[in-house]
Amino acid sequence: MPARQPPRERRRPATAAPVPPLPLGHPAALAAVLVAAACVLISVSVWIYDIDFWHHLLVGRVIWETHAIPTRQLWAWPTYGSVDANNAWLFRAIIWPLWSAWGVWGLFGWRWASTLAVFGIAWLAARRMGARGLTPLVLVAICALIYRQRSQVRPETLVSVLMALQIWILEGRRQRRNAAAEAPTAAPATALDETLWLVPIAWVWANTHPSYYMGFIMIGFHVLDDLWVARGTRAQAAAAIHAATRRLIVVALAGFAISFVNPWGWRPLWQPFEFFLTLRHEPIYQNIGELKHLEWRNNDRNGLGPLLVLWPLLAAWRGRRAGLDVVETLVLAFFTALMLNTQRFTGAWAVVAVPYLGRDLDAWVGARRWPAWTRPAWTRAALASLACVAVCIPDWRRIEYPIGVRLDMARYPVRACDFMAAHGVRGRGFNDLQGAYQAWRFWPERDRLPFMTGTPEVATKTDRNLLSQSQRSRTAWEQLDALHHFDYVLISRYHYGWGRVLDFLDADSTWALVFADDAAALWVRRGGPLDSVATRYAYRWLPAGTEGVVPLGRRTAADTLVRREVEAELLRQTRESPYNSQAFNLLARAAYTHERWTDAQRYTEAALRAEPLMPGEHERLGMIALAEGRPNDALAEFRRERRLLTTGAGLELRYGQAYAALGDARRAQEHLTRALTYAPTEAEARATLTRLGAGVP
Repeated sequence: MPARQPPRERRRPATAAPVPPLPLGHPAALAAVLVAAACVLISVSVWIYDIDFWHHLLVGRVIWETHAIPTRQLWAWPTYGSVDANNAWLFRAIIWPLWSAWGVWGLFGWRWASTLAVFGIAWLAARRMGARGLTPLVLVAICALIYRQRSQVRPETLVSVLMALQIWILEGRRQRRNAAAEAPTAAPATALDETLWLVPIAWVWANTHPSYYMGFIMIGFHVLDDLWVARGTRAQAAAAIHAATRRLIVVALAGFAISFVNPWGWRPLWQPFEFFLTLRHEPIYQNIGELKHLEWRNNDRNGLGPLLVLWPLLAAWRGRRAGLDVVETLVLAFFTALMLNTQRFTGAWAVVAVPYLGRDLDAWVGARRWPAWTRPAWTRAALASLACVAVCIPDWRRIEYPIGVRLDMARYPVRACDFMAAHGVRGRGFNDLQGAYQAWRFWPERDRLPFMTGTPEVATKTDRNLLSQSQRSRTAWEQLDALHHFDYVLISRYHYGWGRVLDFLDADSTWALVFADDAAALWVRRGGPLDSVATRYAYRWLPAGTEGVVPLGRRTAADTLVRREVEAELLRQTRESPYNSQAFNLLARAAYTHERWTDAQRYTEAALRAEPLMPGEHERLGMIALAEGRPNDALAEFRRERRLLTTGAGLELRYGQAYAALGDARRAQEHLTRALTYAPTEAEARATLTRLGAGVP
């Protein structure tokens, strides 16, 4: 029986007419690389909107200022002084000097440098595995789109670099192993040296993020691949493979041992297992968006769906040609299952896909017969470059990921904290999970620290459960308040607010709303140590939640005096914070209802200046234009709204009304009929069709 050999690529059929690979130093290849790199940079140049990076900056600042790693929880008041065994200290120590020196540009510099390193190393790993064409560059551009939603300033950006670097090292080792199995006496003397880098990688990973276990899983996949390849090979080749396997296991054990060299010993290493065994079953973790199953609406334009289908197909195709790749099969199965179950791992999936799927895709493209005009180097580079840009454009146009070098400050309670500082608001405060900015702003003032930051594991289980339940249950909120007797409440109001707690507080006369903008709302307890603040600054009419808006609208419609007082309170909100689109929106709605077109337009334009991506504002401007007899201006506004709301009965109705005002009955009827398919009972659409003399479907 013939001896089993390590898997090798089979010879291409003679009819394939393969295109020779471009040397990396060729100007055309370098141009394509630069275009792909530019696409990667643009993809991750979205506004920073993450909350937790403020916590990372705070701890990094403390590390550098005290020249010590904090081992106690100093960031939230209920469990102040307890053990805080957090893996992220190393990343925090890295990111603080960048912020301190260059501010927002320093944070974006980290994102750009780390992302280029991630996909540059992953691409080089694909080349090391045999992918020498330009096709993997297109895959890099696609995977960077998938990665962008995880590219905020977080420890996992450093982890992604480590993951790519580990793959590059392990795949280089596998190439040398195969060569050693074919000619054991020719094995390179430096084979062990590169693998030794896995030890410091393990240490950095364990001191950066609880996903450190993935590194050992990847090593385990390569051990299994060694055992698979060694089966049935010649005795001398098998001995060489087993020797390489033993060396790799020793390196893995050394990496595991050095992982305990951290400020807390075993505690941070236990975190991923504690989460899997207990924490993930708690309501607070089940409600965190990134810990939920993969949401396809976040990935409907970035190519993830097609890649999920393409990767196993190409892996199977390559397996038939070159034999089963155990590592690729295990990587594909493990990271796909992980991502589908927990969407925070979309970034990790994108990183591991580049080398393996890149190799398979390059092999498949290289095996196809292509027209002669595609053979010139610059033609191939141009095609690859155009493909990189083309696949990115749909996702670059997503309004939820605006491109620019800036912080999305409307998400953070900046002005609310200004109010706290100016008016002496302190004590036992309550906040939602977005307390990182408050900690950053007020540390080390213990009586102004938040109730909880983005690391709920340092809170008590009772607090975690009651906080989660209070998003839906007034009883849970009252139990939590009775347990801690809060002096003030500061919670998020960004777009939709935080659960129903805003409505509970609006309806409770115990609390006085003293500040509100787009980012946050601040209440203080009446009759407590902050009663003087409540007496002086309490809003009389305005709610912070949504339940009270409709009843208040009816009240203002019936009572002119109340309407004036409400408008005065809304104008106060617009003066107290530049993040005031919600206040201007309510002012505009009231003015529109009372046909004060000039005021309605002025307030709507102010709302858009505060929040350009706020839906509904351009539609209102279009309706004002229609009311004033400006149908062309109305159409222009409806088209702007269409970019924010891509479909819906409302816009079809508005388009129909605008075309009717222009006298274009055919187009008006088309849009109005379409509006009725969305909402068959739409009265305005039926009335407009009747006026046009068209039949109502």
